[in-house]
Amino acid sequence: MTTAREIRQLTESEIKEKLDEAKEELFKLRFQKSTGQLENTARLRVVRREVARIKTVLRERQLAAQIVQEEKNA
Repeated sequence: MTTAREIRQLTESEIKEKLDEAKEELFKLRFQKSTGQLENTARLRVVRREVARIKTVLRERQLAAQIVQEEKNA
């Protein structure tokens, strides 16, 4: 499990790589659930929240960059 603080310390490319990995794991877990093979259903929740954390950090960075850009233009 990754915290938002740990994610913020990563570079943009590392964050995107982590997001791809988490999305892939979530897809596999959902597939296992639909076929009845998933034993640890709590893992779905954990991975879904990890995806949300990663997306939140990416959005924070986008907004920060946008604010800096607007300040330069002002």
